[in-house]
Amino acid sequence: MAMTTDVHLRDLRYFLAVAEDLHFTRAAERLYVSQPALSKQVRALERQLGVELFRRDRHGVTLTGAGEALLPHARRVLADWAEGAAAVAAARSAQRGTLVVGMSTSPGRGGLLPAIRSRFTADRPDAALRVRQVSWEDPTAGLADGEADVAFVWLPLPDADRYAWTVVAEEPRLIALPETHPLASRPELDFADLADEPFLALPESAGPLRDHWLALDERAGRPARVGAEIAGTEETYEALVAGLGICLVAEGNAPLITLGGVVTRAVRGVSPSRYVLAWREGDRRPLVRAYAEACRSVAGA
Repeated sequence: MAMTTDVHLRDLRYFLAVAEDLHFTRAAERLYVSQPALSKQVRALERQLGVELFRRDRHGVTLTGAGEALLPHARRVLADWAEGAAAVAAARSAQRGTLVVGMSTSPGRGGLLPAIRSRFTADRPDAALRVRQVSWEDPTAGLADGEADVAFVWLPLPDADRYAWTVVAEEPRLIALPETHPLASRPELDFADLADEPFLALPESAGPLRDHWLALDERAGRPARVGAEIAGTEETYEALVAGLGICLVAEGNAPLITLGGVVTRAVRGVSPSRYVLAWREGDRRPLVRAYAEACRSVAGA
């Protein structure tokens, strides 16, 4: 069985998604990978195991006998690993008495973080807080892989049923554009006037969050034109100034990108954004609960 020793969790996750959907394109969308990348990975797994796991023909995709045999074991391995990763995260926190707070950009918003910190440390003077900056590639800001215990994130989250949250701020989405843009002269814009413009997009790994900031729900099924991908505040500013595209931004984040040459305008016809403090569903550790409580009392939720 030496041939199977290097099978990665990712391979099993990909196999499981295809086995559950019996459709490569749908499974790829659920995993936020391209369909060719998914097919290639599954074929590599089949080569490694020396069997075909799926039958692919013009009627669609079905599991082979070998695929059926692997299915319950793949489920069990992935479930065990998720439990293991959560147990390690819990043990690490307990051992350090440290709560790791994930975020991709500092929340700002009128001194929110310092206010939560002082409320939290008043309740838990023996606990330490550590802030972990995470790139926009991970919309859960470290929660999904156990690197953060709680995280400031934007809704919608991928696999939302894995998380619980409390809303920190509900803010209008503004449009950011170079001040030289023809539409920048108007104080307020209709989203319909912007729909054909090239937009800046989060990385594909951001999944539903990428869709939210491209306002796919407001486009009545028409795809967005992506001018460039952005994975951080500085990249966003540079792309705006270079005229690569325009982008929606939460009102509280506008000051991060309205530096020289970039302006924001109100937009009619897009829903507001929700900024939340999230944690893993079922995580009942006292430090997590205490931080959520501190956040609720400061945000006035």
